[in-house]
Amino acid sequence: MNARPNSSRHSVAGFTLVEAIMVIVLTGILAATVAVFIRAPIAAYQDVTRRAEMTDIADTALRRFARDIRTALPNSVRTAGTCDGVGTCYIEFVPIKSAGRYREGGPGNPLDFNAATDTFDVIGLGVDIAAGDSIVIYNLGISGSDVYAGSDRRAVTTTGTGLTTAGYNGGAFPFSSPARRFHIVSTPVSYVCNAGTGQLQRYSGYAFAGVQPQPPGGTSALLANSVSRCLFSYQAVSQLNALITVELGLTKGGETVRLVNQTHVNNVP
Repeated sequence: MNARPNSSRHSVAGFTLVEAIMVIVLTGILAATVAVFIRAPIAAYQDVTRRAEMTDIADTALRRFARDIRTALPNSVRTAGTCDGVGTCYIEFVPIKSAGRYREGGPGNPLDFNAATDTFDVIGLGVDIAAGDSIVIYNLGISGSDVYAGSDRRAVTTTGTGLTTAGYNGGAFPFSSPARRFHIVSTPVSYVCNAGTGQLQRYSGYAFAGVQPQPPGGTSALLANSVSRCLFSYQAVSQLNALITVELGLTKGGETVRLVNQTHVNNVP
């Protein structure tokens, strides 16, 4: 007669409580050791990432500003305020949309500087003019020849693309241009830096004003956050040229990135 195995007997293998505790303790020691070695590289990576982000923001804002300011109507740049730390500073200019040369004499349709309303031939390539634009001739940025005051700015009466005839109304132009040059402009643009709120903004679509508006109004677009320092400097190098210096500082995580950009502006009207 064969004996059958006892089904109630079987072997069980596993960890004891002491072994489990030892594993947990050793794992904690290993994790703490690894953390000591990787903490510094992780912190360095975070610092580098933060600096790169701030540098990219500042560089993008300065590039946008430089591209904008290069289109400024001669002698239309003006600055106001100070924002070294806690204040607010402003820089304003009138962007040129199109430009050309007018006919002043001879055959054809010359510009009449004694006429309050007139049309004139555009010499060379045609110009693009939209509703709400203005024609400016020989802006000197002084009394009697100031685009903001309107002394050399006239509303357009002709609109379209590639126009070979331009027209205006609102009074005769005070001065002729030695180069027979005219400019088509729309409305001013301002860059406003508020170190108190930490924002750099671009304003557009607001009306001309004889005194620089603070704030400008119109439509605003945020260009940079975390701004701790701004400086707008306008320096006339000669009667025909000027240098715009912009210093922009961004602060985040206890670190500051500071970039400086200088842009040449042509002041030949």
